[in-house]
This record gives sequence, C-alpha cells and structure tokens, in this order.
Amino acid sequence: MKTRALIAVVGALALFWSHGRGEEKTVIRFGHFPNITHAQGVIAHALSRQGKGWFEKHLGPNVDIQWFTYNAGPSAMEGIFAGSLDVTYVGPGPALNAYLKSNGEEVRVISGAANAGAALVVKADSPIKTPADFRGKKIATPQLGNTQDISCRAWLKAQGFNVTQTGGDVTVIPTQNPDQLGLFQSRGVDAVWTVEPWVTRLERDAKARVFLEDKDTITTWLVSSVKFLRDRRDLVKKIADANGELTKWIQQNEAEAQKLLIEELKAETRADFSADAVAQAWKRIQFNSEVSRDLIAKSVKDGKDAGFLKGSTDTSKLIEAP
Repeated sequence: MKTRALIAVVGALALFWSHGRGEEKTVIRFGHFPNITHAQGVIAHALSRQGKGWFEKHLGPNVDIQWFTYNAGPSAMEGIFAGSLDVTYVGPGPALNAYLKSNGEEVRVISGAANAGAALVVKADSPIKTPADFRGKKIATPQLGNTQDISCRAWLKAQGFNVTQTGGDVTVIPTQNPDQLGLFQSRGVDAVWTVEPWVTRLERDAKARVFLEDKDTITTWLVSSVKFLRDRRDLVKKIADANGELTKWIQQNEAEAQKLLIEELKAETRADFSADAVAQAWKRIQFNSEVSRDLIAKSVKDGKDAGFLKGSTDTSKLIEAP
C-alpha cells in the first residue's frame, strides 16, 4: 500500500490538466517495457528523447508525454490502479487480470501492438527433450503473473504437471529479464520462458536452444485507464490512431526502426544489443495494431488454467475504440 501511495503522489505531482488556461500543458503518463515486443513504446520513447516525439506530434503542442519503463505487466497495472499511469503497453495476462479484478472498471484495451515473440528455452546440451522431462526442473519467467509467466504455468498444467506459486512438479521462478542470463548460465534454472530481445540474448550468449516458440499468442496491447479514457477521450483516440500509424511505419521501415530501438534499449537497460541480434529477434514478432478476439479467448483460458483469473471472465467491455 505504501508503494501505491508513493506512486500516486509522484503521479499526481507529474500530472496537471490544461483546459485552455495560458501555456499550461496536459502531461500524459505513458508506460512501456524495454522489450522488442514493445517496439512502438521503445521507439516513441527514443523519438521523444530526440525532440521528435511521435505521439507528441499527433497530440499537438499543448501535450507532453512523460515516459515510464517497467520490467513486466503487474507493475504497470499497479501504476494504472494507483492513478500514476494513463496509458501503457502491456501484455494480455496482467491487463486481463487488472480488468477482471476491477470488474471492468479500471482498464480498457484501445489498440493492439504485437503478437508472438516469446519462447521457452533450455540449454543446448540439456537432457530436456520432451515436456515430461521438465518434471523436477526450474523455469524462470519475467514476473509472477506476467504474460509469459501465465503462459508457462498454463502450458505446464496442460502437460499434466501440478504447479503452485511456490513449487509443485515444476518450480517456476519469477526473475527479471536482465537477471535471467546469469541465472541460466550458472544453471540456477534449467529453462527460461521469456520474450524478445531476451530470447535471442539467451540463444547467443548462453547457448540456449528454443524448446517451444509461443507463436499463437497476444504479446502486447496498448491499454488506457478508464478514468483517462472518460476524461480525455479525444486524446485517447489520437493516441490509438498514432499507435496504428507507428505500427505501419515500423513494418515499412524495419532498418530505421531497429536502429532507434537498439539505441533506446541501451539507454534504458545499459545492455548492448547487436544489430544482427535484434534482426534475429525481429523475425519472431508480428507487429499488429488489430485486437484478435480469438486470441483474447485463449489468453483468458491460459489465465484461468494458471490460476490467475478466477470468477467471472466477461470481457465484453475490455476493448473500447475511443
């Protein structure tokens, strides 16, 4: 609760609304993760640093974007609940959990961003050859309840394993993406279920091999808080439209998009990502601003199977075109 209160205070200090009073500006608190699957957010953040803000250009001179980065979705959703974030790129697992926990009163999906781009990897010399071989093993995921964590637990359940938050037949260990490499190299875990660019990093720097590529899944959405959507629907519509245009630009300008992304990832994580590594990771991701209802149904099922979504799973209000 103290963390939420502090976030709320910081957010309140950062936010002030303009209603045509002098030179005051509307500050929009915008979140993303330092992942290739959040390319729209990473690239837009890079352009903001350069004074060429993509969203700023579409929103007009009386709007400023304040960027926040998160390791994984549950932290971003806490920001939405605390009122310190207005919009954010986030995976479907935490977004669905936040939506259902709040009875549909806190979160809305306003646009798609990316599908696929996640994988379960093991050591190249690992004896793990079949799903049954994971019994007694340890798997790292980015954060408890994040999209890959949910996918991992749902998949393990589908293989017949009993998995709890603290153990079971297979132990799932939430570990921040930047910390997974060292843990994997030291054999502190037997496998990692994560998302790009970390999948490629594990392949290249830790001799990982892909055991399972998670292709048929939503990876990233763009969501808004319900309050921001209700108060400033005009701005939310411009944000959704700008995200769609940015997605098309990324699809049509891969080389330039990857260059901007590499620069920004280094600024955010202090980790170097080579151009060929990013190009390798890029091939796994499907950048798309559409929102697939079929994949939403799959995400809901995964969340229920993993034990994170309980009770009603009515998603009729989840998607809202501003």
